[in-house]
Amino acid sequence: METDAETAAKRLLGCELVHEVEGHRLRVRIVETEAYDEADPASHTHRGRTARNDAMFLSAGHAYVYLIHGLHHCMNVVAGFEGHGCGVLIRAAEPLEGLAEMERRRGRGGAELTNGPGKLCQAMGITLPMREHDLGEPPLILIRRSPVDQDQIVVTRRVGIAKNADAPRRFYLRGDPWVPRPWTT
Repeated sequence: METDAETAAKRLLGCELVHEVEGHRLRVRIVETEAYDEADPASHTHRGRTARNDAMFLSAGHAYVYLIHGLHHCMNVVAGFEGHGCGVLIRAAEPLEGLAEMERRRGRGGAELTNGPGKLCQAMGITLPMREHDLGEPPLILIRRSPVDQDQIVVTRRVGIAKNADAPRRFYLRGDPWVPRPWTT
């Protein structure tokens, strides 16, 4: 998806991620995203290319996996043209396949299973070795689905950041039970 971050963030809603890991097929439907690019002070790419954020400067369709607070993995789908730091944080997803394995990995079930970027990566087994992975190739694949209706997409401020938090760059599916409740406004 070589496009701007906001367009990619909306377009990724309803798409699926599939991870074949340790003999398990884990599949989710993306229901919440956030857009980031190098013009955004909240983006890891705002100050230029580094060893940590290098994957965000790859061509569209790669994974940028990183750690927050030294503990939790998060994943962006790179969205821009090669050389332009642009990506979409996958914030929440609906489990579709491999539920028991995801629950085992997280140690819990229900809405808390995949309703946050760190929770999603833990449930899906997405870790740092997936950084720079081409999402068109196994074991982690992004499956494009038909775009969701624009009237089903809620646009709001981002959460969990300090810089540029009020920018309307967070997108989620209206009424979806897998979007975290405190963040639906």
